[in-house]
Amino acid sequence: MAPVLSRSLVSSASFISLSSSIRHPNNTVFNLRSVFLPQNNGLRKGFSCSGLKWKPEKRIDKISVRCEAAVAEQEAADTSGEKFEYQAEVSRLLDLIVHSLYSHKEVFLRELVSNASDALDKLRFLSVTEPSLLGDAGDLEIRIRSDLDNGTITVTDTGIGMTKEELVDCLGTIAQSGTSKFLKALKENKDAGADNGLIGQFGVGFYSAFLVAEKVVVSTKSPKSDKQYVWESEAESSSYVIKEVTDPEKMLRRGTEITLYLKEDDKYEFSDAVRIQGLVKNYSQFVAFPIYTWVEKSRTVEGEKKKTKKTKTEKYWDWELANETKPIWMRSAKEVEKDEYQEFYKKTFNEFLDPLAYTHFTTEGEVEFRSVLYIPGMAPLNNEEVINPKTKNIRLYVKRVFISDDFDGELFIQGFNTLFWA
Repeated sequence: MAPVLSRSLVSSASFISLSSSIRHPNNTVFNLRSVFLPQNNGLRKGFSCSGLKWKPEKRIDKISVRCEAAVAEQEAADTSGEKFEYQAEVSRLLDLIVHSLYSHKEVFLRELVSNASDALDKLRFLSVTEPSLLGDAGDLEIRIRSDLDNGTITVTDTGIGMTKEELVDCLGTIAQSGTSKFLKALKENKDAGADNGLIGQFGVGFYSAFLVAEKVVVSTKSPKSDKQYVWESEAESSSYVIKEVTDPEKMLRRGTEITLYLKEDDKYEFSDAVRIQGLVKNYSQFVAFPIYTWVEKSRTVEGEKKKTKKTKTEKYWDWELANETKPIWMRSAKEVEKDEYQEFYKKTFNEFLDPLAYTHFTTEGEVEFRSVLYIPGMAPLNNEEVINPKTKNIRLYVKRVFISDDFDGELFIQGFNTLFWA
């Protein structure tokens, strides 16, 4: 309990002593009115001011007012939350991610969307035996909203969410299969200097948010708990804070909302709505759940002026589905029609001609994958694309998420062969 503070406003006493009236030498009585005290007998029940609690006490012809700072201290403790220290391996990992691992910062969005997709998958699986987990919290989906004015990105999913204990376990520590294997793989690839997809492989992708964010705030609500919690940490910090959400306007029905407060150098690039939608289409186009991005649109409206109709174009913001194309390679080749292969090819590679030929096959063994190989309807116009030792025509997907298109040319004939690998 904090000590009780007393200050004198009109005397040097150890308590606040305010005379209820002042008698002038000519016997005129003046009633005391102070801006510090409530009027209309407000002192009878006490009052609060500036977070401090004031209590009245009568002393013959005076009114004493005592200030108890303990109340203010308690309120401050309630809003500051509980502080935790990162596990040592997490601190090492954060340092690696931010300072040395990735040359492409944009992968942070791929990782956050993949985590959101995993949370939705988990909820869908658990709801088979526990339908009550779904409740009335809406469809299973992901929404991404960027705010250029405030320099933020918010990724929201309606998945399983987390309890307070799960926040500590998932964001403050690393699973047994995580750090040791991750650091070992990083060491093995150090000489090659490759900018690979290790984060996605070892399930620690959340921390990639600090590639672009100076602060990350995670608000989450699990259907298994009545309470909602907020996890908050800053870049370069060795600790994080968890506190309960009590503001009704900030409550989630279910799921997780991650807000990134972008660094000054990354603010204008990654809070741009067009840039965000492009990253979703590039990395997460084939995620199983709908992904909506907040984008600026235009529409034509009609107005009447002097008995004539005039049209004008106005701008507005709305949600737009960013992942319409379905991954046909995940289906059996017997189930996919020819026009579906052709439409998929044109949408995915921005081609206007139908492919000259294609094949859809599955390989099983030590390495298993499904793939679709296309031969374009027209050969490359630039000969450099044919003889280039590195090809961008082979794209590797893991769990429907784009990982890399950086492969050595000897894998396939260069220039006109395109492979989807899952």
